[in-house]
Amino acid sequence: MEITGQIIQLLPEVTGTGRSGNSWRKQEFILETRGQYPRKVCMSLWGDKIDQFSLQSGAEITASVEVESREYNGRWYTDVRAWKIAAAQAGVGPAGSPSAMGSPNPSSSAGSSYPSSSMGSPLPAEPDYSVQGGDDMPF
Repeated sequence: MEITGQIIQLLPEVTGTGRSGNSWRKQEFILETRGQYPRKVCMSLWGDKIDQFSLQSGAEITASVEVESREYNGRWYTDVRAWKIAAAQAGVGPAGSPSAMGSPNPSSSAGSSYPSSSMGSPLPAEPDYSVQGGDDMPF
């Protein structure tokens, strides 16, 4: 999955030692997506990728990420790990658009129910939470 936006904050690098005795490094950063409804996403880089990409606040990037959740003591935690970062290209749609989400046919947006943004890229429609029938249950 790819997410495009601007780095708005770099968090301090965190280091530690795992159970096996190996040391690790993690750099988290906040990426703000473009579009009519911008989103902030906290992402992380691990190990040598921190030095490889040398992030700077204010940079426009496209991050290739993997999303993974894990359970700990009955609670679930989600991690968004960037494995590749490139300078953002002109005309790239906002995160969440069909082209950014790997849609099978991103060029066929004709007849789509997505409203257009000022950048010409489709945005996801807001869900309809109106009550149908006499029941107030959402399903």
